[in-house]
Amino acid sequence: MLKRMSIIGLLTAFILTGCNERPKTPFKIDYEKYELENGLTVILHEDKSDPIVGVAIQYHVGSNRETPGRTGFAHLFEHMLFQESQHVGQDQFFKKIQNVGGTLNGGTNNDGTVYYEVVPNNALETVLWMEADRMGWLLSTVTQAAFENQQEVVQNEKRQRVDNRPYGHSNYVMIKNMYPEGHPYNWTVIGELEDLQNATLEDVVSFYENWYGPNNATMVIAGDFKKAQVKQWVEKYFGEIKRGPDHGDPEPQLVTLSETKKVYHEDNFARSPRLTMAFPTVDQMHFDAAALELLSQLLGDGKKAPLYKVIVEEKKLAPNLYSYSGTQEIAGTFNIIVDGFPTTNLTDAENAIHEAFARFESDGFSAEDLDRLKAKYETGFYQGISSVLGKGFQLAYYNEYYGSPDAVAAELQKVLDVNMSDVKRVYEKYIKGQNYVLSSFVPKGKVDLVADGSTLFPVVEEKIVKNVAKETTEGGLDVAKIPSTFDRSIEPTDGPQPRVSIPRIWKQEMDKGVSLYGAKHDELPLISLGINIKGGMLLDDPNQIGVANLVTDIMMEGTANKTPVELEEAIESLGSSIRMYTSKQSIGIEVSTLKRNLDATLALVEEILFEPRWDEKEFERLKRQTIEGIKRSAAVPSSIASKVYTKLNYGNHILANHAMGTVASVESIGIEDVKSYVNSNFAPHLATISIVGDISRSDAIKAFKGMVERWEERDVTFPEYDMPEPNTEGKVYFVDVPGAKQSEIRIGYLSLPRTHPDFYANSVMNMKLGGNFSGDVNLVLREEKGFTYGARTGFSGSKFAGTFTASSGVRSNTTEESVNIFKDLMTKYSEPIAEEDLAFTKNVTLKSNARRFETLNALRGMISNIATYDLPFDYINDQEEIVREMTVESHNALARKYIRPNEMIYLIVGDGATQLEGMKSLGFGDPILLDAEGNPVE
Repeated sequence: MLKRMSIIGLLTAFILTGCNERPKTPFKIDYEKYELENGLTVILHEDKSDPIVGVAIQYHVGSNRETPGRTGFAHLFEHMLFQESQHVGQDQFFKKIQNVGGTLNGGTNNDGTVYYEVVPNNALETVLWMEADRMGWLLSTVTQAAFENQQEVVQNEKRQRVDNRPYGHSNYVMIKNMYPEGHPYNWTVIGELEDLQNATLEDVVSFYENWYGPNNATMVIAGDFKKAQVKQWVEKYFGEIKRGPDHGDPEPQLVTLSETKKVYHEDNFARSPRLTMAFPTVDQMHFDAAALELLSQLLGDGKKAPLYKVIVEEKKLAPNLYSYSGTQEIAGTFNIIVDGFPTTNLTDAENAIHEAFARFESDGFSAEDLDRLKAKYETGFYQGISSVLGKGFQLAYYNEYYGSPDAVAAELQKVLDVNMSDVKRVYEKYIKGQNYVLSSFVPKGKVDLVADGSTLFPVVEEKIVKNVAKETTEGGLDVAKIPSTFDRSIEPTDGPQPRVSIPRIWKQEMDKGVSLYGAKHDELPLISLGINIKGGMLLDDPNQIGVANLVTDIMMEGTANKTPVELEEAIESLGSSIRMYTSKQSIGIEVSTLKRNLDATLALVEEILFEPRWDEKEFERLKRQTIEGIKRSAAVPSSIASKVYTKLNYGNHILANHAMGTVASVESIGIEDVKSYVNSNFAPHLATISIVGDISRSDAIKAFKGMVERWEERDVTFPEYDMPEPNTEGKVYFVDVPGAKQSEIRIGYLSLPRTHPDFYANSVMNMKLGGNFSGDVNLVLREEKGFTYGARTGFSGSKFAGTFTASSGVRSNTTEESVNIFKDLMTKYSEPIAEEDLAFTKNVTLKSNARRFETLNALRGMISNIATYDLPFDYINDQEEIVREMTVESHNALARKYIRPNEMIYLIVGDGATQLEGMKSLGFGDPILLDAEGNPVE
C-alpha cells in the first residue's frame, strides 16, 4: 500500500549565476506518501536538523466551493475549527499547542484551507489527536453561541482588512467585473457581509459535512520523528474517520471579456488614486502559466522593466507600481497596479501602460534578462522551503492541487524551461490588444482623476449604528455524540522534552573596532548576513528628520561604477538579495546569497558602502516616493494610532519621530545632506556584522577582511536627549477619522529599556494578560465578545526606554465597552495569578525554545540581539532561569509595579461623531481631541 517516492531539487541549478560549477550532491526532499482507507493522503518527510515537527493539513475547499448567497463559509469554518471539538474543550486548540511550546494557525483562500502546527517533537501525538478530533468529531459541539461569536470575529476581520483601509474594496470591485455571476471567483474569500449575517447553523454544518472529509485533504508531517511510530498514530487517530462525499477536482472555468470594462470608486481612506488593470488568463496548471509568471516580472519588476521606465521614471506618474500573474485553480488574471501621486490622472496612467506595452514590443528583452529573473525566482523558491513548515506547506499544496508532491520540482522546472518565444507568445495571446477590467480608486471628491470612460461601481459600506447586545440563542443542533473505537477524551502524554542545543556562536574582533559574529548552519548552501551600523535616525538633525532614511534608499541606486540598472542586474544575476534600511537607532544591510556567490555578493556590498553613485535624478524620485508614503500612512487609522501614541509618550525626544520624517522635513533635504550624513557617521567602530549559514569561522573572517580594510575611521558624536518622564495620571486622547468602521485603541505609557534587569521578566509576566492568543484581553474581546479580530498587550524596549502597550482594532460601535474592558482587565491583573496559569506561561516560554533556531533568519536574529545588547552567547539559558524561578509572588509584584492602568495614556482613533462622547466613561475627564499628527485640536 505504501509507495516510496522522492523529490529532488537542485538548489544551485541556476541558468545564469556567474558560476558554472554545479553541486556534486543534489539537495533532496525525500518523502513517503500513502493513503488511508478513508481517503486521507499522508505524506511523511523526515528532517533531523532540529527537534521539532510541523504538521500541515490542506483541505481542498476554498471559497470556490461556495454558492451565491452562501459565501464566506469556507473562511468562517476556518475560524470555527479552532473553537472546540468533542474531546478538545472550548478555546483549547490554541492553549494546548502553546502549552507544549508550539505555534499554530490556519488560512483560507479561493481554492483551499490549510491548518498547521509546529511543535517540539515530543508533542506530535497531541497534535495528531487534536487535528483528528476536529476532522471527525466536531459537529456534536457546534453551538449557536460559538457560531455567532465567530460570525462577529470574521466581520471584524473584514472591517480591519477591507473596510477600514485605503483601497480595501479594490479586490471586490475587480472580481465583480472580471467574473460573471455564478462564477466561483465572483465573490471574495471573506464573503458578503449580508451572507455572513444571514448564515444559519444548519448552513454551516451542511458545508462542513460536504467538504471536510478525510478524502478531501492531504496531511504532511515534516521534521524529527520516528516514522514507524507516527504511522501507528496516524492510523489510530485518523483511520476510523468516515469518508466524506467524493467531489473530484473543480474543472477550469476560464473567462473572456467581450469588451473592456472601466469602473471607479470614491475611497473614504485613500489620499492618492490607484489604477488596477487586469486581463483574464489561465488556470495554474495550464502550460502558459509559467511564461505568464516571467512576463509579469519582465514588464514590471525592476528598473529595466518598461512599465517602471515609462510610468515611474519618465512620466513620473507614480512612486511605484507592480505587475503579477495571478493564476489559480480554475482561472487566472494578469494584473498591473499603479499607485499614483495625489494629482495623478488615471487616464494618463492607463495611457502610459499602453505606451509601456508598445515599448516592450519594440525593444524586446534579452536571454540574459530572462535568465536573471529565473535565478531570482529559483532562489526565492528554495528559501521558501528552508523550514519544516515551508516544506510541509509545499508538499501538501502540490499533492492536493497538482496530484503529486513531485509537482513541487516539476512546476519549478516549468518556469526554468520558459524561453523567449514562450514569453512573447503569451504576451501576444493574453495582453496585446485584449480586453481588460480597469478600476479607478480615487479619494472622496476627486472624481476628476478617474480614467476616461469609467462608470461608478456600487460598493455597499456598513453604517455605524449603536451597539446592541445580542441575546445568544442557547444550544446548537441536535447532533448525538460521535462514537469512537477508543476513549478519545484521554489526552496523549507528551514524551520527554527535547534537549535544546544552543547553536555554537563565535565572535571575532576585527580591525578598526568592527565586531564579527557568526554561527554555522549548513543544511542548505545558503548564507544570510547583516551589517548593523549604530546611528540611524538618532544622528538626524531634529529639524530635518528623514536624512538617514534617504541615505539607505539612495545608496541602493547604483554605485560609482554601476548605474542603478546595472547594480540591480548584478545582484539578481547572482541569485542574491541586498537590502538597506534605516531604523530609529541604526542603519542595516541585509544580504542573502548562495554560499558559492558570497565573495561576488560582498564585492557588491563594498561598492554600495564605499563607492556610492549619488544619482541626483534617483534622489529626487526617492524624495517624491517617500513623501507619498508619508501622506498615504496618514490616511490609515492604525498608522495614525501608532504615530500619535509614540508622540504622546516620547514628547520632544527624537524617538517621538518616524524615521521617514514628515512631508516638510523630506522636502527640505538635499543630496548634500545625505552625503554629509554618510561621510560623518558611517564609522567602522559603530558596525557589527553577523553571518550564519554554510560557512566556517575562518572563511567568514577572510571574506570580510577586505571590507574592513577599506572602511575609513572617523569620530562620531551622538547627541543626548532628555527622556521624558512616564505618564503618571490617566488621560484620554481621541483622533477623529470620520466614517471609520473600526476604532484603533492604544493604551499604555513609557516603561523600561531592553537592558533593564526586569525587562525580560516583564515580557513573561505579561503573557497571561495579552502576550499571545490565549491572553485575557484577546479571549474576552475576541473570543467572548466578538468585538475584534485580535487584542494584545506587550513591552517594547531598546537601549532606550520602551513602552507598555495594550492595543486592538475594535468594531466602531463597541469602542466604549472595549476600552473599559482593557482598563478592567489590567486593573484585575494586579491580583495574584493562578498556579495553573503561571505553569502555562512557563511552558509557553520554555518549551518554545526547541523551535527557536530553525531557520537562518531566526539564528541571525538571536546573534543580532547578542551583538546589539552585548549579551552572553548563552543568554537563552539565563532567560530560561528567570522563567523557572518566577513564582506567583514575584509575578504579582511585577504586575503591580509595571501595569498601572490609572496612570496610562488612552488613545482612540475612530469616528468622533459616534464614539468621542463615550470616552468620558473611563473616568479620566473629557477626551483631548488631537489631529492625525498628534497636535491639539481646538
